[in-house]
Amino acid sequence: MPLTISAGGATHQFTVEVARTEEEQAYGLMNRNELAPNRGMIFPFAQVRQASFWMKDTLIPLDIIFIRADGIIANIENAVPLSLEPVTSMGPVAAVLEIPGGRSAELGIKPGHKVTW
Repeated sequence: MPLTISAGGATHQFTVEVARTEEEQAYGLMNRNELAPNRGMIFPFAQVRQASFWMKDTLIPLDIIFIRADGIIANIENAVPLSLEPVTSMGPVAAVLEIPGGRSAELGIKPGHKVTW
C-alpha cells in the first residue's frame, strides 16, 4: 500500500505492508535481514491507544514512528535490533509505522509531520 509523509514542504513516498490482525502485528518485521529504503510496515489500531513495541527477533534497525489519529507524528524512536527494551509512544496513537533505521533523520522526518495512507 502507498504511504506518504509530508515533512516540512517535502513529500516522501513509501510502500508499506499492512499488519491488520493481532498476529500480523505481533510478528511485524521479525526475522527479516533487510528492508529497502522506501519500504516499511504500518500497524493501524482499531482504537487509539498507548503503544509499545520491542524488537525481539527483529534483526534490522528500525525507526518506529508513532502516529496520532489526525495523522500527525507524535514521536519517533530508534529501535535497536534484538532489544527487549520497550519502545513506547508519547501518548495515545492510532497507528505505528516502521521504516529502516535512520531513514527519518536522513529525510528530515520529525514529530509534527503528517502521514497519510
